Amino acid sequence: MILPDLPAAAPVLARIVAAVLDRWPEHRGYLDRRFRDETPEGLASAETLAGLVAAIAGDDLGRVIDGYRHMCGMINDEEIHFRRTGRYRLSSFAEVEAAIYADPACMAPYLDGILLSQLLWRNHADAIGLYRRRFLGGNRPGYRHLEIGPGHGLLLALALADPACAAAAGWDVSATSLGRTADALARLGIGRVADLRAVDVADRDAFSGASFDSLVASEVLEHLERPDLALETFCRLAAPGARLFLNVPVNSPAPDHIFLFETPEAVVDMTRAAGFAIEHTAFLPSTGLTLDRARKIAATISAVIIARAPD
Repeated sequence: MILPDLPAAAPVLARIVAAVLDRWPEHRGYLDRRFRDETPEGLASAETLAGLVAAIAGDDLGRVIDGYRHMCGMINDEEIHFRRTGRYRLSSFAEVEAAIYADPACMAPYLDGILLSQLLWRNHADAIGLYRRRFLGGNRPGYRHLEIGPGHGLLLALALADPACAAAAGWDVSATSLGRTADALARLGIGRVADLRAVDVADRDAFSGASFDSLVASEVLEHLERPDLALETFCRLAAPGARLFLNVPVNSPAPDHIFLFETPEAVVDMTRAAGFAIEHTAFLPSTGLTLDRARKIAATISAVIIARAPD
């Protein structure tokens, strides 16, 4: 699939791509690679995802694109540092919170960029596809759902739209993130109310007695100093037989990434050590790379893990 063919096959996606190229024409080479080998099924999934992104962006699509471009520039800077040093620039949550999470002027465009990346980055889009089909589709009827770090709101919206979901909550340390999540749910016309709270998963007193059948932490563990402790917390929050969806990028420098996972297997091992049984894994390389190539050059791989808590 080449970009000129998109309008006929995926009109909403084509509109977003055209808007991106209008504001950032130098991004064409990347977008060509992103959609060149897309399958008909993948293109249909991308069109559905584009509809959600377009609805969340609304009249602010230009702002979202600017945020995406800004985020790509930030990540490029971090990539240069990573290649030179072999480590991420920041190493403590306090540093990241002060620099990004507690600063709406920085956090808001960053969230815009993350939203658009869910569509334009192949590994992100494929992860959402697995979340929709394999994770939500496998949850038991009447499940109670929790997402840690809902951010752009896409994943939480998909859970709330699932008839099998009885209730959903979103916890985040960033007030900007929670506000953006609430706005996304409203723009998508989600009629059900999510329980959105400012919660730090490191604070056990904040969620004493809470229990969920479905837990999600997508691109969260790499933001923590001790992701192993967070996984143990997820296990405590899990009802018997609850399912967990993780999406963890390895070798993925970003302004707010502090814990470096060097292989997808390291994430799997940590998840198992916390007490979860592994149900399914998918290792998704960055756009344009094979998994073998991504491993060889230590490029970003999204490690998607679906796991189950003890009965």
